Amino acid sequence: MSDAPTADTRDIKVDTGTDELLCVIRDRVAIITLNRPEVRNALSDTLTPALRTMIRTCGENPDVGALLITGAGTAFCSGGDVKGMGAHRDKKKTDMSYDEKVADLQERQRLLTGALVSVRKPTIAALPGPAAGAGLAIAMACDIRIAAQTAFISTGYLRVGLSGDYGIAWLLTRLVGTARARELMFTAEKVDADRCEKIGLFNRVVPDDKLQEEAFGLAKSLAEGPTLALRYMKDNLDEALLFDFATARDHEAARLVRLTTTADHREAVQAFIEKRKAVFTGK
Repeated sequence: MSDAPTADTRDIKVDTGTDELLCVIRDRVAIITLNRPEVRNALSDTLTPALRTMIRTCGENPDVGALLITGAGTAFCSGGDVKGMGAHRDKKKTDMSYDEKVADLQERQRLLTGALVSVRKPTIAALPGPAAGAGLAIAMACDIRIAAQTAFISTGYLRVGLSGDYGIAWLLTRLVGTARARELMFTAEKVDADRCEKIGLFNRVVPDDKLQEEAFGLAKSLAEGPTLALRYMKDNLDEALLFDFATARDHEAARLVRLTTTADHREAVQAFIEKRKAVFTGK
């Protein structure tokens, strides 16, 4: 099955405020499930604000070590609700001025993919099926993408005469390079899971019925890791795209020396000597 994970006795249910988004915490992993399978988990005015809130809440929760974002049914997220772009458009938004519309979208982007990229914990997207448009941007804003064999992606914007949002061009360029990013944006073609893995868009492709098990297993192993070291690793990796080698190298050194004073580092060394699994406390 490629459905979202079923309930487990270890689950701590988190109230998202809507059935369109589900969240449970299991073994320090926050499993966040987009739950509109009848429309391939398209974003909505109910789902999207709830997702923003869960990203922030789980990102700040000390009992959460990793975030796992997935979709119910046979899709990850098909992006924006195209019907809402036409005759069913929200009148309140159509009455906004151009500047108000720009500011509104910028803020919504900042609180969704912006917030997801800013989370200082490992984030994993598990794709049971297609990710398109803003849904693809959400998957790419995660650190790691694991996909079912039948999953595919499409940038999608060309088909609705739009240019892209939620940082899709930036994220895509950094994952697959400028030439492939342009091809995928200009054509909006469907790209299957195997090709996505070859071009670096997916980290792993697994059989459909193994997706949730594999994704959760990875998320759990990361959630059990040394919290501060993972946080600093993300800082180092982010800075690799921003700074010159000397600056990034100097920042790496400062972070590593800081980590040598932590209890988690001492525990890791002791566990290595004693040939046992380390138990980290985030201190």
